[in-house]
Amino acid sequence: MGGSVLGVVLAGGMGRRAGGADKGLLAWHGEPLVAHVCARLRPQVDALWIVANRNLARYAAWADRALPDAEPGFHGPLEGIATALSECPHDWALFAPVDMPALPRDLGRRLGDAARDRGSALAVAHDGHRRQVLCMLARPRLAASARARRLQGDAAVHAWQDACGALEVDCTGADGSFDNLNHWPA
Repeated sequence: MGGSVLGVVLAGGMGRRAGGADKGLLAWHGEPLVAHVCARLRPQVDALWIVANRNLARYAAWADRALPDAEPGFHGPLEGIATALSECPHDWALFAPVDMPALPRDLGRRLGDAARDRGSALAVAHDGHRRQVLCMLARPRLAASARARRLQGDAAVHAWQDACGALEVDCTGADGSFDNLNHWPA
């Protein structure tokens, strides 16, 4: 991939589909979701951060740093992306949502190889069915464009990725890797 990589777990949602619970702290196979995601990302990165809007002290147990969105108020994942990119001290940031506990163990390599080969500043995983918008590798220089788009009222991550000329990377072959645990029993 070339250069150092910061792993970023996006855990700043309101948990609407989880009954308002902080989804990353809900148990899955005996461990909080965040523990599973961090275990998948940690070997792929040089440092690991979690961007969350609540329970920062609890999240800090799984990362080198837990930080809130720069703009408080649950503005969506593009705000978390902009926050991490604006503070990223590495060459790249590898993002993953907190509700995908079975991420590919080679996600960073796949995205990084494609980005390097094609000279792209933003590579996004495609699972063979659709773009996994929150599974991406991005250069920190894209922070300003993410922030501007969010402040303009367009917080759709896919639209920002399209505007940046995102490279979609084929990440098929690992069934279930991109399954997210969005729905929880009431």
